[in-house]
Amino acid sequence: MTNWHATRREFMKATSAAALGASMAPLEALGSAAPKAEAAKILNYNPDMEYRRCGKTGWMVSAVCVGGHWKRLDVVAPGVFPGSSYLKANLDDPSFQKNRRDVLTRAMERGINYVDACAYPEIKAYSKALEGRRDQMHLGWSYYEHEARKEQYRTAEALLQTLDDGMKECKQDYVDLWRITCIATPKKGTAGLAHNEAESEQIAKALAGAKKAGKARATGISSHDRKWIEYMMTTFPDEIEVVVTPYTANTKALPTESFFDTVKKCDCGFFGIKPFASNSLFKGDSSPQSPTREEDDRLARLAIRYILCNPAITAPIPGLISPDQVDNVALAAKERRELDGAEAAELHQAMTVAWANLDADHQWLRDWEYV
Repeated sequence: MTNWHATRREFMKATSAAALGASMAPLEALGSAAPKAEAAKILNYNPDMEYRRCGKTGWMVSAVCVGGHWKRLDVVAPGVFPGSSYLKANLDDPSFQKNRRDVLTRAMERGINYVDACAYPEIKAYSKALEGRRDQMHLGWSYYEHEARKEQYRTAEALLQTLDDGMKECKQDYVDLWRITCIATPKKGTAGLAHNEAESEQIAKALAGAKKAGKARATGISSHDRKWIEYMMTTFPDEIEVVVTPYTANTKALPTESFFDTVKKCDCGFFGIKPFASNSLFKGDSSPQSPTREEDDRLARLAIRYILCNPAITAPIPGLISPDQVDNVALAAKERRELDGAEAAELHQAMTVAWANLDADHQWLRDWEYV
């Protein structure tokens, strides 16, 4: 049986320590007090939004961003999912295109300046939604179906061809961040890393080539294998400027030898995916008429606030399906950051339930509880 009180104490201690760290991080974040000269350099600057330095890229990125996923979008735009997966959305559906454009418009209004796309339907959809205003958002890019998760795409030549193909298909002259999606976990049956040395060198070579050619302004990787990511950050510091990994409201930094220590030491930008544990945090279906909408919105804000207490993270990137959800996460960035005792206990209890509700495809998120 779980000792709830002991777990709660650990949760509270982690929250307090992270909040203290955030308050002691000079020149890493800018909010409403940003000098005019600095504010002028920030895309979509809004004094109600916090901006954090995205590692060695030097970008000042909004403390909450837009994740590429649009899970549950069918509850606000019925009929856009002809299949069971959100990636099977009808990209030509006018209601789908309007939704994605409206979400990005509201994000820009709220001071959000980064959108992350990690699959072909996502790079296609967000390229369309950014038409006429491409320079108003940092665009994170990965065509993961043709990247390093598949063996035939583990050479620099193949990876660069994937980038070229995707950019041509989506009518893009450049991407802000090319973050290659790599094997999620160490190879089964071995004690090795996600990619061997030769594959890792090819990935780094592709990133370097894209940046040299002006196709990517910054480069990085995404994986769920922390040890391999650490290897890449320390071995290829010029190519690994940003990392993208899971980070939920249950994630806590290890007291020593934490993954986040390496992130800070290598001065890498860090975006966290799955902040709401693939929506298992919520009781409702995310529809506007959900009877638990108010409670779910509050839990979403608590999760974002908790995550932002870690000064190592640039921003969480939740998938957002409506302008109202954009407003809610923007409010989280504006609200008092530190969770008080009651809020921490509420979030802990909600995440305990969320962990129990994880579906079979997302049990791996448990590996990101102590990092």
